[in-house]
Amino acid sequence: MRAACTDVSVEPVVRRSFLLPIVTLYLLYVLGMPTLVVLFLAAWYAALIYSEDMGYLDRLNATRVLGIILMLRTNRGKRALNFISKRRGFWRKFGEFSIWLCFIVMLLVVLLLFASAIQTAISPSDDYIPARDLVFIPGVTSFIPFWWPALALIVTLVIHEYSHGIQARAHGMNLRSFGLLMVGPIPIGAFAEPEEEEMSRAPRRERMRLFAAGPSINILATYLVLILLSSVSSGLVAQNEGIHARAIIEGSAAEEYGLMPYETITHINGMPTGEYSQFSDVMDTLSSGEVAVFTVLSSPSPDIPERAQRDIDITLDDRYEYLYELCEGDLGCIENSGGAEQGEAFLGVYGAVSATAAADGYSYIVDGEYPIGLTSVLAVFQPLVMLQTPISLDGQTMILEEREMLEAGTGLVGSVLGTDGMLMLFDFLFWLVWVNFLLGFANLIPMVPFDGGHMVRDAVHSTLKFIQRGAHPLKIESLANRISSISSFFILFILAIPVIIPRLL
Repeated sequence: MRAACTDVSVEPVVRRSFLLPIVTLYLLYVLGMPTLVVLFLAAWYAALIYSEDMGYLDRLNATRVLGIILMLRTNRGKRALNFISKRRGFWRKFGEFSIWLCFIVMLLVVLLLFASAIQTAISPSDDYIPARDLVFIPGVTSFIPFWWPALALIVTLVIHEYSHGIQARAHGMNLRSFGLLMVGPIPIGAFAEPEEEEMSRAPRRERMRLFAAGPSINILATYLVLILLSSVSSGLVAQNEGIHARAIIEGSAAEEYGLMPYETITHINGMPTGEYSQFSDVMDTLSSGEVAVFTVLSSPSPDIPERAQRDIDITLDDRYEYLYELCEGDLGCIENSGGAEQGEAFLGVYGAVSATAAADGYSYIVDGEYPIGLTSVLAVFQPLVMLQTPISLDGQTMILEEREMLEAGTGLVGSVLGTDGMLMLFDFLFWLVWVNFLLGFANLIPMVPFDGGHMVRDAVHSTLKFIQRGAHPLKIESLANRISSISSFFILFILAIPVIIPRLL
């Protein structure tokens, strides 16, 4: 009897090394990443490995990339994309505009990176950015809360990648899918996948339009949303009109007689001080040594909704004597500090602003408070100022005491949403400006894999092709790739200087 021979194919066993993930997690822990975050990343990595081995990711049309990143694909939105991209002439012109806009902004990005690196090299600081603050992760980065930034990030990523997709379709390229890049519940990126063969065959100018479309739409969205934020801010009014000080000068009359930061001064000697100009006019009528009655409301607090009112009798100081002592008799210093005359009344407050100060920092764009030229210049730099706000305020969009001073106005939106709704809308629009600006600028760092890096590589190739006419295409391709790689490593070195040098001190 002969035994039947069966050809059984055995799939090769995939052997994984867990040494690199373990070392990476340990380094994150050593660099200051919170223990809970490290444990979460370890659990997320294990779950992805298990799901990949069991075939769950394939069923979800998902892929694990770079170890812990989940690439979720979808074909939803293609029909709408095809409809929007029908006006190919318009979108190609927008793509051309995007190229010029992106290269101008890219130059500013490079200058800022160089300035930061030079400043760090010349004057290194002992303080350094913690590991968890080196990347933008809602709920993990110390100064970024979770919900509003996460929602803003999703919206920003969608319009960024959708803009890439529109350019692809406007230039006749097909898209395989859209998708999000996830680490746990947190979106860290998005993608639009054109057909690779069509991308490689496309003229370089068309590819540059495609790469430029994402950052440019984020930059444009930044300023469109900023106008909306300004409109919402103009609909916020003071619960109690008056001015308050953000700080009290040590040793001053204000400190001596018990005036506290963020207490609202509503009257001086019975005269209203609803605006800073009124406060300044009343103070100009007073002299040093004179006793003035300040009517104040206690500092606002969410725990104590009712604000207590009291009168404080304050004997005013002499502003000239204060500046003379501060400047140690230097008359030039006194003049540079605003100047003063002997006998001029001095209360001793710092940062005196109106009760609507938190909203006034944005509402000026639509209120027409300044000439249009000045308003335009201030608005252009407003997102840069906004980048520092949550960092200095521990994740808040405005000073909490000043937030409690605001309420919804009598306009239509304020009446419908109420105070809580208006403040929630303010927070969302704030983070939408913040994330769009950051993502638009970050994507224009001239190094691969950022959009700016791809643009530079194609621009270098086109330039070399123009300069070296008649050269072999493969030679031009090789030289362009080499220049792009060198520039990417150089930019990476510049980026690393502010991160590494403080840690070496």
